[in-house]
Amino acid sequence: MESPEQINAVAEAVSKTGARILRAGAFKPRTSPYAFQGLGEKGLQLIREAADKFKLFVVSEVMDLSQIEMMGQYVDIFQVGARNMQNYFLLRALGEIQKPVLLKRGMSATIEELLLSAEYILSGGNYNVILCERGIRTFETYLRNTLDIAAIPVIKKLSHLPIVADPSHGTGRRDKVPPMARAAVAAGADGLLIEVHNDPDHALSDGAQSLTPVEFAQLMTEIRIIAPAVGRRIP
Repeated sequence: MESPEQINAVAEAVSKTGARILRAGAFKPRTSPYAFQGLGEKGLQLIREAADKFKLFVVSEVMDLSQIEMMGQYVDIFQVGARNMQNYFLLRALGEIQKPVLLKRGMSATIEELLLSAEYILSGGNYNVILCERGIRTFETYLRNTLDIAAIPVIKKLSHLPIVADPSHGTGRRDKVPPMARAAVAAGADGLLIEVHNDPDHALSDGAQSLTPVEFAQLMTEIRIIAPAVGRRIP
Protein backbone atom coordinates (compact mmCIF):
# COMPACT_ATOMS: atom_id res chain seq x y z
CA MET A 1 0.00 0.00 0.00
CA GLU A 2 1.28 3.44 -0.87
CA SER A 3 -1.25 5.83 0.70
CA PRO A 4 -3.64 6.02 3.69
CA GLU A 5 -6.60 5.85 1.32
CA GLN A 6 -5.39 2.62 -0.27
CA ILE A 7 -4.58 1.03 3.09
CA ASN A 8 -8.01 1.87 4.47
CA ALA A 9 -9.80 0.72 1.33
CA VAL A 10 -8.11 -2.67 1.38
CA ALA A 11 -8.45 -3.09 5.16
CA GLU A 12 -12.18 -2.41 4.94
CA ALA A 13 -12.67 -4.76 1.99
CA VAL A 14 -10.79 -7.73 3.45
CA SER A 15 -12.31 -7.33 6.91
CA LYS A 16 -15.81 -7.47 5.42
CA THR A 17 -15.07 -10.77 3.69
CA GLY A 18 -13.58 -12.53 6.72
CA ALA A 19 -9.90 -11.59 7.05
CA ARG A 20 -8.70 -11.24 10.64
CA ILE A 21 -5.14 -10.02 10.14
CA LEU A 22 -3.81 -7.15 8.02
CA ARG A 23 -0.36 -7.83 6.63
CA ALA A 24 1.58 -4.97 5.08
CA GLY A 25 5.27 -4.36 4.62
CA ALA A 26 6.62 -1.11 6.01
CA PHE A 27 10.17 -2.24 5.24
CA LYS A 28 10.32 -4.01 1.89
CA PRO A 29 13.35 -6.25 1.25
CA ARG A 30 13.75 -6.06 -2.51
CA THR A 31 16.12 -7.82 -4.86
CA SER A 32 16.87 -4.50 -6.55
CA PRO A 33 18.11 -1.60 -4.40
CA TYR A 34 16.25 0.75 -6.75
CA ALA A 35 12.81 -0.78 -6.17
CA PHE A 36 10.24 0.64 -3.73
CA GLN A 37 11.54 -0.03 -0.20
CA GLY A 38 8.42 0.73 1.84
CA LEU A 39 7.32 3.68 4.00
CA GLY A 40 9.15 2.74 7.20
CA GLU A 41 7.72 3.75 10.58
CA LYS A 42 5.21 6.09 8.92
CA GLY A 43 3.85 3.07 7.07
CA LEU A 44 3.51 1.15 10.35
CA GLN A 45 1.51 4.03 11.81
CA LEU A 46 -0.87 3.98 8.84
CA ILE A 47 -1.23 0.19 9.01
CA ARG A 48 -1.99 0.30 12.75
CA GLU A 49 -4.61 3.01 12.31
CA ALA A 50 -6.36 1.10 9.52
CA ALA A 51 -6.26 -2.17 11.46
CA ASP A 52 -7.72 -0.57 14.58
CA LYS A 53 -10.46 1.06 12.54
CA PHE A 54 -11.59 -2.27 11.08
CA LYS A 55 -10.76 -4.47 14.10
CA LEU A 56 -7.85 -6.35 12.52
CA PHE A 57 -4.54 -7.59 13.89
CA VAL A 58 -1.31 -6.37 12.26
CA VAL A 59 1.60 -8.41 10.95
CA SER A 60 4.62 -6.81 9.32
CA GLU A 61 8.15 -7.89 8.49
CA VAL A 62 11.04 -7.14 10.82
CA MET A 63 14.38 -6.88 9.05
CA ASP A 64 16.87 -6.31 11.85
CA LEU A 65 17.30 -6.54 15.62
CA SER A 66 17.33 -2.75 15.85
CA GLN A 67 13.72 -2.58 14.57
CA ILE A 68 12.13 -4.89 17.14
CA GLU A 69 11.47 -2.32 19.89
CA MET A 70 10.10 0.29 17.51
CA MET A 71 7.92 -2.16 15.57
CA GLY A 72 6.57 -3.64 18.78
CA GLN A 73 4.55 -0.44 19.24
CA TYR A 74 2.57 -1.14 16.08
CA VAL A 75 2.46 -4.85 15.24
CA ASP A 76 0.69 -7.79 16.85
CA ILE A 77 2.79 -10.34 14.95
CA PHE A 78 6.37 -10.05 13.74
CA GLN A 79 7.04 -11.56 10.33
CA VAL A 80 10.44 -13.05 9.54
CA GLY A 81 10.84 -13.07 5.77
CA ALA A 82 12.32 -15.83 3.66
CA ARG A 83 15.66 -14.04 3.37
CA ASN A 84 15.99 -13.92 7.18
CA MET A 85 14.82 -17.45 7.99
CA GLN A 86 18.38 -18.36 8.99
CA ASN A 87 19.30 -15.03 10.56
CA TYR A 88 19.87 -16.71 13.90
CA PHE A 89 20.69 -13.50 15.78
CA LEU A 90 17.31 -12.07 14.78
CA LEU A 91 15.52 -15.33 15.64
CA ARG A 92 17.13 -15.47 19.10
CA ALA A 93 16.07 -11.88 19.76
CA LEU A 94 12.48 -12.68 18.77
CA GLY A 95 12.64 -15.63 21.16
CA GLU A 96 13.00 -13.16 24.02
CA ILE A 97 9.73 -11.34 23.35
CA GLN A 98 6.19 -12.60 23.81
CA LYS A 99 4.56 -11.52 20.59
CA PRO A 100 3.78 -14.14 17.91
CA VAL A 101 6.29 -14.63 15.11
CA LEU A 102 5.34 -15.60 11.56
CA LEU A 103 8.35 -17.48 10.22
CA LYS A 104 8.55 -17.82 6.44
CA ARG A 105 10.36 -20.71 4.81
CA GLY A 106 13.55 -19.70 3.00
CA MET A 107 13.43 -19.89 -0.77
CA SER A 108 15.91 -22.79 -0.81
CA ALA A 109 15.31 -24.19 2.67
CA THR A 110 14.34 -27.74 3.52
CA ILE A 111 11.47 -28.46 5.88
CA GLU A 112 13.99 -29.56 8.51
CA GLU A 113 15.85 -26.25 8.23
CA LEU A 114 12.56 -24.36 8.66
CA LEU A 115 11.72 -26.33 11.80
CA LEU A 116 15.20 -25.81 13.23
CA SER A 117 14.90 -22.07 12.64
CA ALA A 118 11.65 -22.16 14.59
CA GLU A 119 13.53 -23.85 17.41
CA TYR A 120 15.76 -20.79 17.77
CA ILE A 121 12.65 -18.77 18.67
CA LEU A 122 11.06 -21.49 20.79
CA SER A 123 14.26 -22.13 22.76
CA GLY A 124 14.24 -18.50 23.91
CA GLY A 125 10.85 -18.96 25.54
CA ASN A 126 8.58 -17.55 22.85
CA TYR A 127 6.27 -20.41 21.91
CA ASN A 128 4.02 -18.32 19.67
CA VAL A 129 5.47 -19.32 16.31
CA ILE A 130 3.53 -19.66 13.06
CA LEU A 131 5.24 -21.33 10.11
CA CYS A 132 4.66 -20.21 6.52
CA GLU A 133 5.13 -22.10 3.27
CA ARG A 134 5.74 -19.37 0.70
CA GLY A 135 7.19 -21.28 -2.22
CA ILE A 136 10.69 -22.52 -2.88
CA ARG A 137 13.16 -21.98 -5.71
CA THR A 138 13.26 -24.82 -8.24
CA PHE A 139 14.31 -25.20 -11.87
CA GLU A 140 10.81 -24.23 -13.02
CA THR A 141 10.62 -20.67 -14.37
CA TYR A 142 6.96 -20.29 -15.36
CA LEU A 143 6.01 -19.16 -11.84
CA ARG A 144 7.89 -16.92 -9.43
CA ASN A 145 8.37 -19.83 -7.01
CA THR A 146 7.11 -23.40 -6.60
CA LEU A 147 4.53 -23.54 -3.80
CA ASP A 148 5.28 -26.74 -1.89
CA ILE A 149 1.78 -27.88 -0.96
CA ALA A 150 3.19 -31.19 0.30
CA ALA A 151 5.09 -29.31 3.00
CA ILE A 152 1.79 -28.56 4.74
CA PRO A 153 0.84 -32.14 5.70
CA VAL A 154 4.51 -32.98 6.33
CA ILE A 155 4.83 -30.16 8.86
CA LYS A 156 1.48 -31.16 10.37
CA LYS A 157 2.99 -34.58 11.04
CA LEU A 158 6.37 -33.37 12.31
CA SER A 159 5.40 -30.34 14.36
CA HIS A 160 2.70 -28.97 16.64
CA LEU A 161 3.14 -25.48 15.15
CA PRO A 162 0.47 -23.95 12.92
CA ILE A 163 1.32 -23.68 9.23
CA VAL A 164 -0.05 -21.11 6.80
CA ALA A 165 0.47 -20.81 3.05
CA ASP A 166 1.35 -17.80 0.93
CA PRO A 167 0.14 -18.56 -2.61
CA SER A 168 0.79 -14.97 -3.66
CA HIS A 169 4.57 -15.21 -3.28
CA GLY A 170 4.37 -18.92 -4.00
CA THR A 171 3.21 -18.29 -7.57
CA GLY A 172 3.80 -14.62 -8.34
CA ARG A 173 0.82 -14.66 -10.70
CA ARG A 174 -2.60 -13.32 -9.80
CA ASP A 175 -4.53 -15.95 -11.77
CA LYS A 176 -2.69 -18.79 -10.02
CA VAL A 177 -3.29 -17.53 -6.48
CA PRO A 178 -6.91 -18.78 -6.08
CA PRO A 179 -6.31 -22.39 -7.19
CA MET A 180 -3.21 -22.71 -4.99
CA ALA A 181 -5.04 -21.11 -2.07
CA ARG A 182 -7.84 -23.64 -2.45
CA ALA A 183 -5.31 -26.47 -2.63
CA ALA A 184 -3.52 -25.24 0.50
CA VAL A 185 -6.76 -25.23 2.49
CA ALA A 186 -7.57 -28.74 1.28
CA ALA A 187 -4.07 -29.84 2.33
CA GLY A 188 -4.67 -28.62 5.87
CA ALA A 189 -3.25 -25.09 6.03
CA ASP A 190 -4.26 -23.16 9.14
CA GLY A 191 -4.37 -19.88 7.28
CA LEU A 192 -3.54 -18.04 4.07
CA LEU A 193 -1.48 -14.96 3.27
CA ILE A 194 -3.05 -13.26 0.26
CA GLU A 195 -1.84 -10.06 -1.38
CA VAL A 196 -4.76 -7.66 -2.04
CA HIS A 197 -4.59 -4.26 -3.71
CA ASN A 198 -7.37 -2.00 -4.95
CA ASP A 199 -5.34 -1.15 -8.08
CA PRO A 200 -2.82 -3.97 -8.53
CA ASP A 201 -1.75 -2.96 -12.03
CA HIS A 202 -0.32 0.25 -10.59
CA ALA A 203 1.00 -1.10 -7.29
CA LEU A 204 4.56 -0.17 -6.36
CA SER A 205 5.18 -3.68 -5.03
CA ASP A 206 3.90 -7.18 -5.90
CA GLY A 207 1.09 -5.98 -8.13
CA ALA A 208 1.37 -8.97 -10.46
CA GLN A 209 0.45 -11.34 -7.65
CA SER A 210 -2.17 -9.19 -5.90
CA LEU A 211 -5.89 -9.89 -6.05
CA THR A 212 -8.45 -7.13 -6.25
CA PRO A 213 -10.91 -6.90 -3.34
CA VAL A 214 -13.60 -8.45 -5.55
CA GLU A 215 -11.35 -11.38 -6.43
CA PHE A 216 -10.45 -11.83 -2.77
CA ALA A 217 -14.13 -11.92 -1.80
CA GLN A 218 -14.77 -14.60 -4.43
CA LEU A 219 -11.85 -16.65 -3.13
CA MET A 220 -13.19 -16.44 0.43
CA THR A 221 -16.54 -17.76 -0.80
CA GLU A 222 -14.81 -20.73 -2.43
CA ILE A 223 -12.68 -21.46 0.62
CA ARG A 224 -15.74 -21.52 2.84
CA ILE A 225 -17.04 -24.36 0.69
CA ILE A 226 -13.79 -26.35 0.79
CA ALA A 227 -12.93 -25.93 4.48
CA PRO A 228 -15.81 -28.01 5.93
CA ALA A 229 -14.86 -30.91 3.65
CA VAL A 230 -11.57 -31.25 5.56
CA GLY A 231 -13.01 -30.57 9.00
CA ARG A 232 -12.19 -26.86 9.16
CA ARG A 233 -14.36 -23.83 9.73
CA ILE A 234 -13.92 -20.24 8.57
CA PRO A 235 -15.85 -17.63 10.62
